[in-house]
Amino acid sequence: MQTGSEWFVIVNPNAGRRKGEKDWLEIARLLNEAGIDFTSVFTDHPNHAMRLARKHIESGFRKIIVVGGDGTLNEVVNGVFTQKRFPPQEITLAMISVGTGNDWGRSFNIPLDYKGAIEVIKRGKTVLQDIGRVHFQSKNLSKQRHFINMAGLGFDAMVAKRTNRVKEQGKSGPFSYLISLFASLISYKPTVARVKVDGNELKAGVFTMSVAICRYNGGGMMQAPNALPDDGLFDVTVVTSISRLRVIRSIRRLYDGTFLSIPQVRAFRGEKVEIESEQKMYVETDGESLGHTPMHFDILPLAIQVVTGK
Repeated sequence: MQTGSEWFVIVNPNAGRRKGEKDWLEIARLLNEAGIDFTSVFTDHPNHAMRLARKHIESGFRKIIVVGGDGTLNEVVNGVFTQKRFPPQEITLAMISVGTGNDWGRSFNIPLDYKGAIEVIKRGKTVLQDIGRVHFQSKNLSKQRHFINMAGLGFDAMVAKRTNRVKEQGKSGPFSYLISLFASLISYKPTVARVKVDGNELKAGVFTMSVAICRYNGGGMMQAPNALPDDGLFDVTVVTSISRLRVIRSIRRLYDGTFLSIPQVRAFRGEKVEIESEQKMYVETDGESLGHTPMHFDILPLAIQVVTGK
C-alpha cells in the first residue's frame, strides 16, 4: 500500500550510456541506507517514463525520483501534467542524474555524485518552479508538450536531433553535444521568422533561439544566464544571422553567459512567445526533439515542487 512518505522511483536504464542500469544497485543501496522508502520501476521504451508517472500518480504517489537524464525528467513532467488525480503543485520531483547533460540539476545545485544527490533528497528542501508549455505542429496535427528547463529552436533543435541519434546508438558522452554542434554547423541555414514576446516583436533571419525557464542547456552552456525558474517569465534569446566563424569563436562565451553582448544576439523576457517562419523551424524541449512552427509558448507559474540543493 502506497504511503504519503513513499517515493516512486523511475529509472531509465539507458541514460548516460546505460549508467542507469549499471549503477542502479549502488543507487538503491544508498537510498536504503538513507532510510528513503521507495518503489522502483525501469523504463523500457520512449515515453514510458511519462506513462509510468501518470499511472502511479493516479494510484496515489505524489513524490517521484527520476534516475536518468534531462530527457527522462521531461517525460516525467509530462506525466505529471497529464494525470487527473492531483494538482501538479502537490507533486514533488527529485533527481538523481545519470545522464550526459544534467542541465536542469545545475540550476538547483543537485550534486552529480549519487550520495550527494540522495542527501539532498533526504534533507527534503523543496521549492515551486515554473513550467513551460509549447503548442506546435507535427504531421499536420497540433500538439503540445510541457518542459521544465529550456526549449531550443532552429540550429539548437538540429543539434539536439543529432545528439539524440548518437544516444540511440549508445555512443553518447560528455562531448556528444559539441560534436553534434560542429556537424550541424556545416549544413544549417538561418530561417526568416517573426518572433513575438508579449508586446515585443522581431522579424529576422534566425540562426538559433531559446525559450528558457532555467539557465543551462547543452551540457553546461549558459544559454539563458539571467533566467530565474520561479519568476513567472520566459527568458528568450534570439541569435540572428551570424557567420559560422563567429559561432565557433563564441563557443566559450556560451559557457560563461557573456554571449549576450554579441551584436547578433537579442534578449527578451515575457509570459507568452509566438513564432511563425517562412520555412519550418523545429523545436526541442529539454533535449527532446518535437515538431515545428507555427508554435506558441505559455508559462505556468510556480506549477510544480522540486527538491533543491540550494
